[in-house]
Amino acid sequence: MGAEKKWLFTLFTAAFLSLMIILSSFTSLTSPKPFPSIVNHGALYPPAFAYFITGSRGDKDRAFRLLLAIYHPRNRYLLHLGKDAGDEERRRLAAAVTSVPAIQAFGNVDVVGKADYVTYLGSSNIAITLRAAAIMMKLDGGWDWFVTLSALDYPLITQDDLSHVFSSVRRDLNFIDHTSDLGSKESDRIEPIVVDPAIYLSRRSKIFQATQKRKTPESFKIFTGKSILSYSVSATPSLQMGGSPWVILSRSFLEFCLFGWDNLPRTLLMYFTNVKLSQEGYFHSVICNTPEFKNTTVNGDLRYMIWDNPPQMEPQNLNISDYNKMVESGAAFARQFRANDPVLDMIDEKILHRGRNQAVPGAWCSGLKSWWRDPCSNWGDVNVLRTGPQAKKLEESVSDLLDNWNSQTNQCNAATEYTQE
Repeated sequence: MGAEKKWLFTLFTAAFLSLMIILSSFTSLTSPKPFPSIVNHGALYPPAFAYFITGSRGDKDRAFRLLLAIYHPRNRYLLHLGKDAGDEERRRLAAAVTSVPAIQAFGNVDVVGKADYVTYLGSSNIAITLRAAAIMMKLDGGWDWFVTLSALDYPLITQDDLSHVFSSVRRDLNFIDHTSDLGSKESDRIEPIVVDPAIYLSRRSKIFQATQKRKTPESFKIFTGKSILSYSVSATPSLQMGGSPWVILSRSFLEFCLFGWDNLPRTLLMYFTNVKLSQEGYFHSVICNTPEFKNTTVNGDLRYMIWDNPPQMEPQNLNISDYNKMVESGAAFARQFRANDPVLDMIDEKILHRGRNQAVPGAWCSGLKSWWRDPCSNWGDVNVLRTGPQAKKLEESVSDLLDNWNSQTNQCNAATEYTQE
């Protein structure tokens, strides 16, 4: 009897393995081979984005998850973990990136190997952003917009949705939250002289501030992220005197910042080296002081954030209770989230339709979806799009911003003011 059971087990095992081989063969015959399709760029094709994702020590998993949530073969990606993260964490991030079949094939994701120290309040943030833009300019000539994200961010739309909406947007426009109404920021952030040790020390340290202040410049006008009217559950609205460093910049404007014929970008770079939270004013001031670009500024960053009252340095951590408001906001991205917060799983399931450790399935994914197979391990034409319901909400937000842009002859001229009734 024992021999008979053993024979039956062997027969069952052989039958199961045969079935798996047949299914695998059928899948390989009905799906395209996993070789890169041709990525076409230009006015006749959907726009492409260059994403710069930043993080610090312990952010490897968050940065990788964010990458998968915004991945598309048409885009370009550069990931930077600050020097405090250590070489081993960067190697593990690079290994995770190269384990994704599509990324292996299309080769459009890079991890910065020689990282820099970054000080939150200091100008080292501008330095790594300009470096990232220069790297992606050199690596890829096809992208249209440069998008800054941190490991604490997450998308509220698919890349098919984003490309679809931006297909109707002029590709020289810049989505950057800005105002010349400095308010208390003039005395708190512009006039103080600060030094970022990350620029010259081989270790991470806090900025230090000089005892004297300097006058606000007269040869150019300072612009910064506009003040935010913030809400909390148990309080009345209050004016948040922060600004947004998160931008969506056109390729043409970044080329001007890096290689421009005018000396203004370099002059402002030297000035903002000693400004607190300079990432909230550098690009804003360059673009609004340049005649060729000041009318290309759409006053919004397409981010969803909730601020405390009284305001803190960072917005609130978002959770499941904020999900419906996020979805209805029409924003492209939201921040900030705790690592592995359940609301991220909800966004994956309901908006992105993304499996664990898998890229978001777009029109480019042609594999069969199953419990053992990633649909994006095979692909077809990467130049076609398939939109979802969130595209309509984003389209309405962008349309409202563009209507406001069209109504002003000089988008950088008027200061933004908020009144509370």
